Amino acid sequence: MRATLLAGVSAAVFGLAVSTASAEAPDAAFNRISTFNVVANLPAGADPAKSTAAEIITFTEDGRTLIYSDSPGKRIGFIDITDPAMPKPAGVVALDGEPTTTVVIGSKAYVGVNTSESKANPSGHLAVVDIASRKVEDKIDLGGQPDSVTKSPDGSYLAIAIENERDEEVNDGAIPQSPPGNLTYFEVKNGRVVDESKKVVDLTGLAAVAPEDPEPEYVDINARNEVVVTLQENNHVVVVDLPTGKVTSHFSAGTVDLDKIDTKKDKVIDLSGSLKAVPREPDTVQWLDEDRFVIANEGDWKGGSRGFSIFDKTGKLLFESGAAPEHLAVRLGHYPDKRNKKGIEMEGAEVATFAGERLIFVASERGSLVFVYRDKGGAEAPEFLQVLPGGVGPEGLIAIPARDLFVTASETDLREDGGIGSVVTVYQRQPGAKPAYPTILSADGTDGLPIWWSALSGFAADPKTPGKLYAVTDSAYAQARILTVDATALPAEIVAATVLTKGGEPAKDLDLEGIAVRPEGGFWVVSEGNPEKKEKPTQNLLLRVDADGVVAEEIALPEALAGQATRFGFEGVAVAGSGADETVWIAVQREWKDDPKGFVKLLAYKPAVKSWSYVRYPLDTVAKGWVGLSELTPYKDGFIAIERDNQIGVDAKIKKLTFVSLKGVTPAPLGSEAQPPVLSKSEVKDLLPLLQAPKGYVLDKVESFAIDAAGNAFIVTDNDGVDGSSGETQFIAIGKLD
Repeated sequence: MRATLLAGVSAAVFGLAVSTASAEAPDAAFNRISTFNVVANLPAGADPAKSTAAEIITFTEDGRTLIYSDSPGKRIGFIDITDPAMPKPAGVVALDGEPTTTVVIGSKAYVGVNTSESKANPSGHLAVVDIASRKVEDKIDLGGQPDSVTKSPDGSYLAIAIENERDEEVNDGAIPQSPPGNLTYFEVKNGRVVDESKKVVDLTGLAAVAPEDPEPEYVDINARNEVVVTLQENNHVVVVDLPTGKVTSHFSAGTVDLDKIDTKKDKVIDLSGSLKAVPREPDTVQWLDEDRFVIANEGDWKGGSRGFSIFDKTGKLLFESGAAPEHLAVRLGHYPDKRNKKGIEMEGAEVATFAGERLIFVASERGSLVFVYRDKGGAEAPEFLQVLPGGVGPEGLIAIPARDLFVTASETDLREDGGIGSVVTVYQRQPGAKPAYPTILSADGTDGLPIWWSALSGFAADPKTPGKLYAVTDSAYAQARILTVDATALPAEIVAATVLTKGGEPAKDLDLEGIAVRPEGGFWVVSEGNPEKKEKPTQNLLLRVDADGVVAEEIALPEALAGQATRFGFEGVAVAGSGADETVWIAVQREWKDDPKGFVKLLAYKPAVKSWSYVRYPLDTVAKGWVGLSELTPYKDGFIAIERDNQIGVDAKIKKLTFVSLKGVTPAPLGSEAQPPVLSKSEVKDLLPLLQAPKGYVLDKVESFAIDAAGNAFIVTDNDGVDGSSGETQFIAIGKLD
């Protein structure tokens, strides 16, 4: 067995140079060309506030219509991709239960529908949908709860994994739990499933784990009409010959020893942990050829193996990814520390041939990434090519090689919490192109492992070195850190990380939202407070930090002003002047209690005399959500600010850079009777087109802006530490400002 070495993959993999994992640079790349919001395809009268999903996806035989399962809505949806760059809603079909998987044969769609009244009494059917009329023509009883449905390459069989899944509320979800699942399949003749050809293959007595209760999860059929079935909770794989209905081989999916992984849910990504003998617990399975298949190891129950494996059908392990994909997720800022128990959770997989190359696509549900590899055949390790961003929790993957397309369906709907809803993302294979994502990643640290990062919340430029930037991370993590970024690299590269310390220990309870470089060396950083927290309220703080990360001074607001603060506090910091004239300016995100509606404070602190004063900044208004400030950057005789709303996707209306001049402006001292001056602002740049350009959804938190020593400007989004987001970070160079 060979294992591909991905832990040391550098920026070269994603950019211009030859990678450490590849002997030759890819001659084509998949890039995102459109994103479709499932909520845009609701039937008349449906409540748009209710949760939607796009879980598993397929396409019509002409490749021009996508069909996805929307389990919460008890329907399947259709998307017109005649122009894949501009997908259009194409209607839905209501079902008498929850759809799982859809397979298209000719002009009909066959949908597995779960109608179970309880886990103990499972039931379901195969709904036959006429694609042209969008009507259910027939229902074929399955005698249990269907999960995965697939058809054979020659169109002669249709197979269904009847899972009869366990009840997680019973016995802590442990199996066995009756009734057992099975493999059910039908013959297909003249383009139609033959109802009376139904056959059921008994899968009991095979697995070492709960042999009396097999729970089939996923099925795939090769060109020899052999179906491979994963029994996820049983940690087992079964191969069945469909013409005879006989089990030809079966074996345990085995275990994995994992080293250099994060095992603690402590808001710190520490890759020094290890786990031994972790069950793979495979989810999706896809044949690579007639003898080999790839499994995505979700680790849903006792697992957490975090990767994918390749077996042959005799049970021989040919390749194991181990923690390599997880290290890539760390490098890309996509590691879900809050969901750390099972790591990035590989769930979906797809195999397809593009331009004569067999490609493997493996999806991380918790990291919201799809990893793309080139199959090298036999026992040779697959070659890593690129990663693809998309929605939250990609599970359904489908390739359409005839149109050079690849599609993901992301089932997670976070609209209730202000996030993005479920989406379908379309990617196109583009010859001669380079991957558009990632836009920023990390190099290896001194330990040889990726420098961990995420939740980038503030940037500042080194005043002397073009392309050298500094960033801070926010309260998504327990460690407050300053990252050094090389913006001349493509993608931009995080090359160093400095932990803030107090008294020799990592500084605690900080929510860094802004950073500025001090004229005398070191930094000013601001920590956003939240006095409204019921437990352990925090203060807004201005911190003077030495170049080595030591907190040299901690400055709190005067008590009278601190009492006016809300949970929307310090969000950006900038420095004007030097020596005795040095003034630290701080942007407050939203109105505090003593602010008129629509006006926020820019606070001015003079270290030489420890005095506070302020001016007010006028905010725009929006019909939905709120507007506030997210960054402050010195420019000419004033500052450039990021002004944005808190909306995401199509609801986003304000994401822009503005300029305010301080020429002739005298801030009002805190506590005085003088009214603070209101700054006059002008728009520098509308950022919405830049945030729409990657063809995903408009990211909510564009929180960082910096201008380097050569005058080049950059904006960066905050991915919230992959908590309630897809983990996507956009680092966008916008050149020199007019």
